[in-house]
Amino acid sequence: MRRDRPLVMAIVNRTPDSFYDRGATYGTEEALEAAERAVAEGADIIDVGGVKAGPGTDVDVAEETRRVVPFVAELRSRFPDIAISVDTWRHEVGRRACEEGADLLNDTWAGSDPELAVVAAEFGAGYVCSHTGGAVPRTRPHRVRYPDVVADVIAEVTGRARQLQDLGVPAEGLLVDPTHDFGKNTWHSLALTRDLGRLVDTGWPVLVALSNKDFVGEALDLPVDRRLHGTLAATAVCAWQGAAVFRAHNVAETCQALDMVAVIKGDKPPAHVIRGLV
Repeated sequence: MRRDRPLVMAIVNRTPDSFYDRGATYGTEEALEAAERAVAEGADIIDVGGVKAGPGTDVDVAEETRRVVPFVAELRSRFPDIAISVDTWRHEVGRRACEEGADLLNDTWAGSDPELAVVAAEFGAGYVCSHTGGAVPRTRPHRVRYPDVVADVIAEVTGRARQLQDLGVPAEGLLVDPTHDFGKNTWHSLALTRDLGRLVDTGWPVLVALSNKDFVGEALDLPVDRRLHGTLAATAVCAWQGAAVFRAHNVAETCQALDMVAVIKGDKPPAHVIRGLV
């Protein structure tokens, strides 16, 4: 994988009720086209999810498996070199996905199912350690409070990463995610964006999932389909502070923003320089 800029994790939702695309990639062919487009646009990781994060229609293990596992197998066949992530909190789905070639388990619900970590250790898969403030899957925060949200995130995700390492999950596959909006209000998510460097300074690679989220919409008073520019501004702020992976709906735009930050930081050269030289 490239190392001259942070990695981009493209989101492919196998759900009919995603908050962002409203089911645009629920169908298999549509999802495959989205994955192919993401790879062409520069994605390093494809993240497949089969259950909407927020409240909605119940999706049991069998249905989540149906949505996710055969698609992972097809991705592995079509893109042997791309990293495949599965957004799930259930160990049954994680196991089946790893059997079909998934590389990373993106546990956005902070160890709600402890057996998911056991699956990661068994298969040598990577793992995303998230922070939800104790929220259970598919719930929204209500008047949640933290004396210092950044400190709370650091303590929880780094402690979890150490536990998983002791369990046998490869250290090089562990990521920590402040998990914007999950168990948090907009003030919390803004603080995590502003002070992300404190989490980066722990030494664990940081994944951020900012894309079109409510904190962007509330900051700018914009609906979900008009949050791209705000998302890219937050992306640049987090990239400057050293985030390692960005989970994104808009891959091409995210890659360009990250490339620009990397050039400004001096991590990669400009693509083409002739001004003042000819």
